[in-house]
Amino acid sequence: MLILQNISYQHENKDMLFQNISFSLNNHDKTALIGNNGVGKSTLLKIISGELQPFSGQINQNSKPYFVPQLFGQFNDLTIAEALKIKEKLTSLKEILEGIVTEENLQLLNDDWTIEERCNEALSYWQLNDLDLNQKMETLSGGQKTKVFLAGIMIHEPDVVLLDEPSNHLDFAGRTLLYDFIKSTSSSLLIVSHDRTLLNILEKTFEMSRNGISVYGGNYGFYSEQKKIENNALEQDVQSKEKALKKAKEKERETIERQNKLDSKGKKKQEKSGVARIMMNTLRNKAENSSSKLKDVHAEKISGISEDLRQLRSSLPAIDQMKFGFNNASFHKGKIIFKALEINYKYNDHFLWKENLSFEILSGDRIAIKGQNGSGKTTLIKIILGKLAVEQGNVTSLAKKTIYIDQDYSLLNQDLKIYEQAQVFNDCGLEEHEIKMRLNRFLFSRNDWDKPCNSLSGGERMRLMICCLTISNEFPEVIILDEPTNNLDIQNIEILTAAINEYQGTLLVISHDQLFLEQINIEKSILL
Repeated sequence: MLILQNISYQHENKDMLFQNISFSLNNHDKTALIGNNGVGKSTLLKIISGELQPFSGQINQNSKPYFVPQLFGQFNDLTIAEALKIKEKLTSLKEILEGIVTEENLQLLNDDWTIEERCNEALSYWQLNDLDLNQKMETLSGGQKTKVFLAGIMIHEPDVVLLDEPSNHLDFAGRTLLYDFIKSTSSSLLIVSHDRTLLNILEKTFEMSRNGISVYGGNYGFYSEQKKIENNALEQDVQSKEKALKKAKEKERETIERQNKLDSKGKKKQEKSGVARIMMNTLRNKAENSSSKLKDVHAEKISGISEDLRQLRSSLPAIDQMKFGFNNASFHKGKIIFKALEINYKYNDHFLWKENLSFEILSGDRIAIKGQNGSGKTTLIKIILGKLAVEQGNVTSLAKKTIYIDQDYSLLNQDLKIYEQAQVFNDCGLEEHEIKMRLNRFLFSRNDWDKPCNSLSGGERMRLMICCLTISNEFPEVIILDEPTNNLDIQNIEILTAAINEYQGTLLVISHDQLFLEQINIEKSILL
């Protein structure tokens, strides 16, 4: 059992990251924690794990949770056994079995006589049999590091497990193992993830914002349906407020026109009746005050409706307006733009692929490049881009313009500010106000234009990348995406998905996110 009561966290600069986070995690619960990038999901997991202290609030739990972090660089200098905090137990067990039965060794082992057996079973399950527990973490790939910490769950057998983006560095086979483990484990799980296949395995969804947690009693699919209903209701509220605002403005105009007519009639009547000048000034002042009060009443009403409308609009999803917007007029589907005939590449005098590759890429194709880690997906991309020459076979490339977008969006110059970066792509001579309008459309307001690109989150970089491509407006025949969803939250994955589906050119994608591949209508695959 895990109970959070009114947890708040404040940055060192006194900015409040989130406040009043309250929820409970029951025994055997399997729960997703979702929310936009920057809302504080990872920070909350660190608070629950004890790595960070909250600004206020209280946490009640029966035992210390086991935490699988998103980043592992801090463990590079440790051995696997040290990172998993099992080195002392294993050393004590070894010494006891060798006859060194000291009080210290017995205390360190704490009757955990099956620790070595569990280690072997866990490493075997996660396909890490070839690793030595005394091996340094820095020698491992990102996927292997993730699996090491996932193995720690089976070794420590905790009641509560916290996982921060556990599928990020895993290939398809690793993800399948993770999904099976989540289904079978009896531990309570709280998982931060943008992997919607994983999220659909979980039984409950917590949506986190700066002001609290909204609980949805179902998996991500259920949550999505509920959000659609909420957004439809929100759109209806917006439309209702827009009508109310229009009506209020019409009422204000009619009332003022009517009052002006009455004032004009009264003035003419007073002039005809010969009312004294001083009396006419008094009557005129009264009429002006009356008109002013009417204007104030209507202005206050209009201002209130406008503010309500502004708040409602700010809550609406901004996906539909974020599209590539390329001119597809010159697009011709079906022509050959890349051809590979019996190609292969050598690493250390050994061919990368057991069998030579032969394939064609046609204009308009949507292709996934699949294979386990180390199978040569990135190498093939570099061959298609013309950055590597094949050791064997022939390639023919007819694409006029190809854009490569990796998970770090390295097409962006990290040394530039946002507006400066947008100007780099301004090859069609857009005016300054037009560029700033595009930036606004992609949620970069006036306050963001001078921000350096190196300060942006993964989702912000993705949005800036799409925005820059719309500014360029030069139709790329091929777009290559290399793990584009790895550093994105769900909202930004949906923005990217909508933008890609509007693009009609050729698409090559490396991704382990099966749902993403389905939603961008992948039709073919190259399996390495």
